[in-house]
Amino acid sequence: MNNELLKLDNQLCFPVYALSRLIIRAYQPMLNKLGITYPQYLVMLVLWENDEITVNEISKRLILNTNTTTPLLKRMEVQGLITRTRSSADDRKVIIKLTEKGKQMQVEAVKIPEELIAQFPTENTNMEELMQFKLLKLTRLIENANWFFCLQICKKLMRCSLTSIFTSTNSIFLQIEFLYVIKQPF
Repeated sequence: MNNELLKLDNQLCFPVYALSRLIIRAYQPMLNKLGITYPQYLVMLVLWENDEITVNEISKRLILNTNTTTPLLKRMEVQGLITRTRSSADDRKVIIKLTEKGKQMQVEAVKIPEELIAQFPTENTNMEELMQFKLLKLTRLIENANWFFCLQICKKLMRCSLTSIFTSTNSIFLQIEFLYVIKQPF
């Protein structure tokens, strides 16, 4: 047995996880001023780009399961940041819309990226290089990971009977649609 593979320093995921935690920690004082958490901030970013979208659309954009997104959205509704209403066209869909308070929060939130960049140590790092790294490497890594997991789902589908595919159409078509979307060029 090769125990070298099980050392923390040899794990690809750990530096990514650690960096993510450190960045979120840097965001927290700014988000505390707004009264929101980092996951709520991500939802707000999605809604500031596209208001009045479904829970599924938010979940897809944030690469979260709806059972993670729904409680988060319920808390945001209690805070008065969003409204949740059933779609008149399809009552299975819930439409998320920013309230006036949620829209006004954007005025303060627009300062967050600049404040975060100002905290970043620049003596050994060029911000332009970081943005290029994000665009060229991290985004591609996320796409490839999503592609890999979608491929695993498709392999499972190939082993299913036609009846079982049609009985779980909702999740399968969402997954296949996701598979199609992430392979589209930017």
